[in-house]
Amino acid sequence: MGTRVVTVEIHGQRYAVKSDLDQAYIAELATYLDRKMRMAADELASADTLRVAIIAALNLADELYRARAASGDADSRVLEKTVEIERLVDTVLGAPRCIAV
Repeated sequence: MGTRVVTVEIHGQRYAVKSDLDQAYIAELATYLDRKMRMAADELASADTLRVAIIAALNLADELYRARAASGDADSRVLEKTVEIERLVDTVLGAPRCIAV
């Protein structure tokens, strides 16, 4: 897939986005960002686009950090369960333990 220019609308402004990504995906991202900017605009008394964009960016960064933390927690739980299962298998099969010499 080659680089294409996709026109999207975010917070009432049209932007030409040059990307290798699928056009539908770019449009979906733009729609999501537009929604976040509109939510930020509703929270602010100011209609300044830069302020709205900064608040939207902070909200998106918060979402990203929370998702990463949740993912890390899930990874930790998977690792704990894997170790637990290995111990159970060793116990059931009577696998010899490694002895340091």
